Amino acid sequence: MHIFDYFCILLYTIAAGVVIQKMSTKTNTTKLQNPKYQTCVDACNNCCESCEACCTACLMDQKNVNMTTRCIMMMRDCMDVCMTASCFMSRGSENVKQICNICADVCEACASECEKLQDKMEECRQCAQACRMCAQECRNMTR
Repeated sequence: MHIFDYFCILLYTIAAGVVIQKMSTKTNTTKLQNPKYQTCVDACNNCCESCEACCTACLMDQKNVNMTTRCIMMMRDCMDVCMTASCFMSRGSENVKQICNICADVCEACASECEKLQDKMEECRQCAQACRMCAQECRNMTR
């Protein structure tokens, strides 16, 4: 597959992404038919939620919004790829390893960017932590 194919798949699955945000909460987790993906799906969903909260906090912080622009862009990418990976795993796609590898790379980049701001914003620290955990779980899927 080429990067364009992954991009097309990403665009196609964004519409289904809203469902993924509802799949995992602190008190209610949907069980998958293939339980080997459950931990990674939960990590992707948690990462998406953390990125959403951090992105909102960055946008609300008017005095620092200029220095958070790159972080916001990274989080938006991270949310999209996490939702896509979660969708792929939920349906048992044969491309799980490929999307999880991409997801891990994007999550690591997002975590690095959030870590630059973690002293200024608690949400950035939490987001970086969720991104690192998601990246690790996604790497586990590629083995």
